[in-house]
Amino acid sequence: MAGLLEAEARTIAAEDAGRCGLCERPLGRKVEWHHRIPKSRGGTEVVPVHPICHRIIHASVSNQDLATTFADLDVLKARPDISRFLRWIADKPADFHVPTRRADIR
Repeated sequence: MAGLLEAEARTIAAEDAGRCGLCERPLGRKVEWHHRIPKSRGGTEVVPVHPICHRIIHASVSNQDLATTFADLDVLKARPDISRFLRWIADKPADFHVPTRRADIR
């Protein structure tokens, strides 16, 4: 029952937000939920993101770094690799997707 309520809350939050937490473009048909601090590190707060935006976050930044340095989305957006991605994705449609290559993030 709690899982259902949580899913409903996430759906409502996505409709209210309407924009991706990373690139700030309008959300498309598919929405994923990014834990600003990974669940494995005790995080509970989520933000709606496009699948491609979610992939680039986790391909670029380790969970340890997300938990300690990049939980603040503005700090994450300022990373050169993420900033470059944001410039590239800015004019793409909401449901745009291409494979994401993983960076070497030990």
